[in-house]
Amino acid sequence: MYSIRPVHAVGDDGRMALTDHLRELRGRLLRGVTALVVAVLVMLFFTDQLQELVTSPYRQAMETLGKSKSYIDSKIILSGIGAALMMQLKLAGIAGVLVSCPFWLYQIWAFILPGLHRHEKRWTMIFVAIAGPLFVAGAAVGYYVLPKGLETLIGITPEGFDSLVDFNDFFSFVIRMLLIFGVAFEIPLFVVLLNLVGVVSGRKLAEHRPWAILAIFVFAAVGTPSTDPISMLFLAVPMTILWLISEVLSRLLDRRRRSAIPVLDPDQASPLP
Repeated sequence: MYSIRPVHAVGDDGRMALTDHLRELRGRLLRGVTALVVAVLVMLFFTDQLQELVTSPYRQAMETLGKSKSYIDSKIILSGIGAALMMQLKLAGIAGVLVSCPFWLYQIWAFILPGLHRHEKRWTMIFVAIAGPLFVAGAAVGYYVLPKGLETLIGITPEGFDSLVDFNDFFSFVIRMLLIFGVAFEIPLFVVLLNLVGVVSGRKLAEHRPWAILAIFVFAAVGTPSTDPISMLFLAVPMTILWLISEVLSRLLDRRRRSAIPVLDPDQASPLP
């Protein structure tokens, strides 16, 4: 059931029969899904720790608000009979996807890899090696500023009202916040990739730098779910720095490409007959 080896002979150029491609695809999908299911089942034993990790920014925000606005009473609630079970399943599901992602991403990569040229394999590996840490760094920054965003949103609760936060809404808010920060940190990498394929040049990036920085701040203001200035700045400032780094890298790549082009002497005879 999990076999990925070809049944028919593989050609000298690496070509495989369509049935062997489908068999390999089925096997790798089954391996990835199995790893995901096992990871989710294992994470079900750590739901208390996961709940502690997810709600920690909320508790930090409430501790800060308690010192300045003691009248605010806010609690995370579970609405519905099956809400507690759904909470545990959601936590285990997201954690399982993250824990097992190296394995199922490798299965996808291993299926695509034989069809790539050597230089495509090299650039793809470089992209994965850079994109992964950038996304993790962005998500870490998002998690760091979460208490500030929650403090701002809960802090506007008027006196005489209680703030009851449904866990499903809170969990969705946390996931959106981390995804926005993680994806935003990938934008400079895509800028460099566009430069590598010749779509944009370092000089053009420099010419449009003011508009790019303005667009970054607008994106940070609109994209952050918390809508507070602290979260916006924590997203916009690193993005601006990464954009400037991508501009410098694009200029260096442009200079390297120009130096690789041979300079022809107009007085030299052509080697063509």
